[in-house]
Amino acid sequence: MSIVLSTLNARYSHTSLGLRYLLANMGELQSQTQIQEFVIGVRAADVVEKLLALQPRLIGFGVYIWNVEELTHIVALLKRVAPEITIVLGGPEVSHETTDQRIIALADYVVTGWGDTTFPRLCSQILNGPKPLMKIHAGEQPAMDQIAFPYAYYSAEDIAQRTVYVEASRGCPFKCEFCLSALDKTAWPFPLDDLLRELDALHARGARVFKFVDRTFNLNINNSLRVLQFFLDKLHEHPDDPVFAHFELVPDHLPDALKDSIRKFPPGALQFEIGIQSFNPEVQARISRKQNNEKAMANLRWLRKDTHAHLHVDLIAGLPGEDIDSFARGFDQLVALRPHEIQFGILKRLRGTPIIRHSQAYRMVFDPAPPYQILATDCIDFNTMQRLVRFARYWDLVANSGRFSERLPDILGDAPFARFLALSDWLFANTDATHRISPERLARLLDEWLRTQFASGAEDQEDRTQETINEANALFATEKNKMSATRRQQRHQAALPSAVARQASISDRASSLSEDKGQVRARSKIISA
Repeated sequence: MSIVLSTLNARYSHTSLGLRYLLANMGELQSQTQIQEFVIGVRAADVVEKLLALQPRLIGFGVYIWNVEELTHIVALLKRVAPEITIVLGGPEVSHETTDQRIIALADYVVTGWGDTTFPRLCSQILNGPKPLMKIHAGEQPAMDQIAFPYAYYSAEDIAQRTVYVEASRGCPFKCEFCLSALDKTAWPFPLDDLLRELDALHARGARVFKFVDRTFNLNINNSLRVLQFFLDKLHEHPDDPVFAHFELVPDHLPDALKDSIRKFPPGALQFEIGIQSFNPEVQARISRKQNNEKAMANLRWLRKDTHAHLHVDLIAGLPGEDIDSFARGFDQLVALRPHEIQFGILKRLRGTPIIRHSQAYRMVFDPAPPYQILATDCIDFNTMQRLVRFARYWDLVANSGRFSERLPDILGDAPFARFLALSDWLFANTDATHRISPERLARLLDEWLRTQFASGAEDQEDRTQETINEANALFATEKNKMSATRRQQRHQAALPSAVARQASISDRASSLSEDKGQVRARSKIISA
């Protein structure tokens, strides 16, 4: 095989949409090209051995924030044992700041930005001559109707066992400075009729879980309505074999027509990822984020009260000029709105993002190693930031997991951020760990902490502890039983018990919180080579 397209995914269930776009657009070189995906954590020598077994003349790697360190080792090994193989890099991690990266120094060529047409042309020049003299090649952006869709290159195994990523558009008109999409001029939609035919073909092949990677799915309401209607039609046609769709929404833009469509979806069919990031207007303005907080809150209330959509809402700690009190108010306000999950993110400095312009004024210090996480600001010192990192991890274990839904109202009380931070500090002091804590042990730890907060009889507390353990075990049993279900359904079915449990447990306590008491993430573009 002349050309191998490869990357390290964060986990087996993930698929590389970028590599499949490249394969779809290889033209006359497509018959000489194949995809070989790996998962982070695999031995570099094993990856090299498997790649060499394919006897490639050229290997193209998709480089991302989660795999750049391991891919650097892999490329270094390849250049030692098979220097005759041409290495071409692409992806968001190597599309910016190209002069100071070791992986770029090791490689032969780099495609920055969009690789759909630039990468195939570069491959042809490398294989057939004349070889280009320049190492860095800026990707050209073709017309959207000139980009071949990648969805036929999801295998039967991909559809049955892995996440199927799709997109209705690329780019974003907003300029949030922590996000790579801040560099885009606008959003560019794919031809919708063609896209819907591709989705229909995926559905016919058995795909039932569709994760849209669009940054702003509800930007073009007419297109959004047609995509949602596609899934409503499939739900009507196949009620016993339902689809599940995931979208990222702009929180303050839900016109009535879109609401009418959303409320038609049954439970377990729709998930929205919604970026709030901060409720602080001054911080929002500082990072060029335009967001109507009142509309965003009203829409979250409506989604929670009047629809069956599962809500995954993001906050980011460490934004320039936001202190711990401001973040706490935002967190409490978001808890009061009762989303099913709160993704507590820590700011990361993605290469190329404008957030770096605030570094000096707000004394922002970032880890120099991926994922370039914020270490301290003028408002939050290093020790406090470490407490927030642990808070985020424990929040996933306790709240987002759904395993301890009966305990969560007692834990959060009427001051969710302050109380959970106290719990987080206590857990770390008593375990010195944020990973590898069994559910049974965590259940006992939670009840031990609650015992320090509330006066309870020993016998009553033991009963409560056993109830918590039983609750966690019951959830695991439910998840284990699902292993016998069709694998294509597992990913969205698995969210349902947790969502229902969280809804029941948080709602009574969280809805009583006054919203005037207080109240992430950046995804890499799908550009890979």
